[in-house]
Amino acid sequence: MTSPLPELPPVLLEPGRRVYFASDFHLGAPSRQSSQERERRIVRWLDWAAQDAAAIYLVGDIFDFWFEYRHAIPRGFIRLQGKLAELVDSGIPVTFFTGNHDMWMFGYFTQELGIPVLRHPVSLDIGQHRFHMGHGDGLGPKDYTYKVLKCIFASPVAQWLFARIHPNVGIGIANAWSQRSRISNSAKDDIYLGDDEWLLVYCRELEQRFHHDFYVFGHRHLPLDVPVGPNSRYVNLGEWVNYCTYGVYDGNNLSLEHFKG
Repeated sequence: MTSPLPELPPVLLEPGRRVYFASDFHLGAPSRQSSQERERRIVRWLDWAAQDAAAIYLVGDIFDFWFEYRHAIPRGFIRLQGKLAELVDSGIPVTFFTGNHDMWMFGYFTQELGIPVLRHPVSLDIGQHRFHMGHGDGLGPKDYTYKVLKCIFASPVAQWLFARIHPNVGIGIANAWSQRSRISNSAKDDIYLGDDEWLLVYCRELEQRFHHDFYVFGHRHLPLDVPVGPNSRYVNLGEWVNYCTYGVYDGNNLSLEHFKG
């Protein structure tokens, strides 16, 4: 059955090459110092991955806050941006998915760095396997309050109104809000909910209609590798404030790894 889901072109995987997935860097939180230390570690990971990367997917909430004004972007994160530009220029394709913290990405990363930005989950073939991936926010049951907020934040009217606020004020408010964000107060994310994991529910419902070998998401913050069906798995990439976990696909298997660098 042909899937009506949004799709990307297939990724051909040459022998010895691998595909990397990471999400929820939450750069900017919980403090400037810890964020810069994390950014340096992420750059080291990207350097290491570049040795055999066929493609890199950054699956949302790379920044704890991001809003692109017409002529201004949030200060900082220049090490990451420079490294991503270097990777793309070297021929390694990088793809961004927006998350709930950085949904206000518009044209900057595509125009300046050559990185496509996707706003919804997609399906694609990588090597010999079928993937379905996205950030994961707003999928599955429950979380009704956030789903309402997402509709508001994604509204062109809300975006236009926020763009009218001077960047010094708008970004300042957002940075203060980041100190109260879930990544800064994440004890409840350590609890695995079993069959009530709402992204797992989403994967199992989708699997009944369209088969995928691997479901790859972020947002949950808890590294997970859970069976969806007899021949499919849900992998949550975790986050980089506490875990520094990422996914790597070698043509045969998708594994969840911890970066110690």
